[in-house]
Amino acid sequence: MPGSALALEVVQFLRLRGHKAYLVGGCVRDRLLGGSPKDYDVATDASPAQVLTYYPKSDQVGANFGVVLISDGARNQVEVATFRSDDDYRDGRRPERVKFESDPRQDALRRDFTINALFEDPFSGEVLDYVGGQRDLEDRIIRAIGDPERRFREDHLRLLRAVRFAARLDFEIEPATFEAMRKLAPLAADVAAERTRVELVRILTEGHPRRGMELLDRTGLLVIVLPEVAALKGVEQPPEYHPEGDVWVHTLMMLDLLEHPSATLAMGVLLHDVGKPATFRIAERIRFDGHAEKGVEIAAGILERLRYSREDSEQILALIANHMRFKDIRQMRQSTLKRFLRLPEFAEHLELHRIDCMASHGGLDCWRFARKSMDTVPEAELRPPRLLTGRDLIDEGYKPGPAFGRALEEVETAQLEGTVRNKEEALAVARKTLEPETLESKSEP
Repeated sequence: MPGSALALEVVQFLRLRGHKAYLVGGCVRDRLLGGSPKDYDVATDASPAQVLTYYPKSDQVGANFGVVLISDGARNQVEVATFRSDDDYRDGRRPERVKFESDPRQDALRRDFTINALFEDPFSGEVLDYVGGQRDLEDRIIRAIGDPERRFREDHLRLLRAVRFAARLDFEIEPATFEAMRKLAPLAADVAAERTRVELVRILTEGHPRRGMELLDRTGLLVIVLPEVAALKGVEQPPEYHPEGDVWVHTLMMLDLLEHPSATLAMGVLLHDVGKPATFRIAERIRFDGHAEKGVEIAAGILERLRYSREDSEQILALIANHMRFKDIRQMRQSTLKRFLRLPEFAEHLELHRIDCMASHGGLDCWRFARKSMDTVPEAELRPPRLLTGRDLIDEGYKPGPAFGRALEEVETAQLEGTVRNKEEALAVARKTLEPETLESKSEP
């Protein structure tokens, strides 16, 4: 059952029992904009206890805020929230207390932005708009409900959410809302790392990531949440390689070229040159020697600070570490090339390189070579079956030790080069690598 069907079923069920119930928030906003909502939320005057009585297998995900998660037993879920008004916010995240209401108007007034405070009767199509959200949708404006400063002081994450909605929808931020964001930007430092990460990922992947970064910069939020990226501004580059401008401009142009990127590719693009400010020097020209390695070091700190998963961190750091290797790809030995091509998610490395070139000198020769190699080198040649193991070396009389790893790597290198094809040839390579003193005579007791 699609999520929309489950939401309609819940609304109808609650209404048949005498309750008010409407679709609310993003699903209404997205439908009015002509899109297809991904998630559906329902708002009702039924209390959380009543909703749980009606749907006893549901989960109360926001016990203090009247939110119940209803599932159809498959993958579809609908959040059902009781109308409420909020007391003071003390921690910049959540209200101290809430009061359940019977009037949807009160529920609308406590929400963040006008375009997110619309209620819809899914059967008649009537939209309840208490804050001018429909007008702001038509005018393509992000506007805080009521006093903008109060809205942002209540929940500091709303500063980043405003940027995310403005970027994703390509809307303008209403002047008073924008000024409040500039004034209160330092509050974003208090947002939990996980919440900040989620918003940044969404800014980078939901559409118009360049605009998102520009808005973070213009509102003063960028230097708060990603000071290492703000440091890219004004860092000059050699014009013969980067006629587009400084590192910040180059990074923005790359973000502009992203099309439906994964979270790791988008963050890899944002941070791929984060090591340049620290490695800037002028010799015969502007140079950034070792900027990929420095970038990995800096990015590792950012990803740890934002609580990225180990898996995502490894991929993002790999994108940064390897992005300069493409310039040498046509001179690589076969073994080096094949190891390069078999990097996890190599398609992301390839795409980062493509847009790196498109946002600078425009030359795609190395990209074409890499793409052709990726398409033509058989998987069996990229990852050939092992011809030799440590057990084989022990059986030959060698003592286990660090030299084993070097010997096996040399064997694989020869295999990737095509100069070793069987176990006997592999053993010959291993014997040349192992230290003579590691050989133990089989005849000795």
